[in-house]
Amino acid sequence: MEKFELYILGCGSALPTTRHFPTSQILNVRDKLFMIDCGEGAQLQFRKSRLKFSRLNHIFISHLHGDHCFGLPGLISTLNLLGRTAELHIHSPQGLEELLKPMIDFFNHQMTFSVVFHAFDTKEPSLVYEDRSLTVTTIPLRHRMPTCGFLFTEKPRPNHIIREMIDFYQIPVYELNRIKNGADYVTPEGEVIPNNRLTRPSDSPRSYAYCSDTLPQASVVKQVRGADLLFHEATFIEEDAVRAKETFHTTASQAASIAREAGVKRLLIGHFSARYDNEELLLEQARAVFPETLLAKETLCVPI
Repeated sequence: MEKFELYILGCGSALPTTRHFPTSQILNVRDKLFMIDCGEGAQLQFRKSRLKFSRLNHIFISHLHGDHCFGLPGLISTLNLLGRTAELHIHSPQGLEELLKPMIDFFNHQMTFSVVFHAFDTKEPSLVYEDRSLTVTTIPLRHRMPTCGFLFTEKPRPNHIIREMIDFYQIPVYELNRIKNGADYVTPEGEVIPNNRLTRPSDSPRSYAYCSDTLPQASVVKQVRGADLLFHEATFIEEDAVRAKETFHTTASQAASIAREAGVKRLLIGHFSARYDNEELLLEQARAVFPETLLAKETLCVPI
């Protein structure tokens, strides 16, 4: 199967600790790198994960709290020092360009590349990126400021040709694209060769859903239903549910309930509060509701 894997660069929340970096992730889709949020230290963790800056062209920012975007000025400066020439696209709620542009202009007088900002609405789901193999759709969330998560979904791939059958029926090359896309083949004698004799199904499309800072949202369940992997913030344990509600965050148990109701294959929890010295209790509470739960940690790579 083609690459579809998630790297955790940071999984802490706003207050710094010696255990975690602020939120940042990289999704590697067929060697195209997509960054999701960019907290401080993201570029250092990028290096530790042995990823290539040249393969990063799109960054998705969930919201404009500092622990999700303070790493951007340093990352952009580094890319400039490396002599990057390709455009860098940053997708975010409205306001990031106005905040970041003066810093880019001040610290990078001779930019070798362009930073292109794409603002999206946070009230309704919208398609914010598409290429030949992938779509990225926003997931509206409820936090103290406009916030969205992101759903990364592979596009269905054509069926695989069974070469032996193509040779057996002496099918000409110009027919192969039609057959890959589901067409039967009609021989010169008029015999119909069914497609399922000539091809085998391709792998099912994979999907990854990212839900950053938010109160638990029933609307998320419908949008991420059946995802292969769901990352959902789990800032607090259940005993601190009142604090979670006050700060518009989610507990580990609540995140697990969303995963269970959505029927996702696996749940990854992160964005841990600095008040906890050990996140195993968060994992324990989540697994009590949804056993297929993983605990985020720096440099973790999760194949999807």
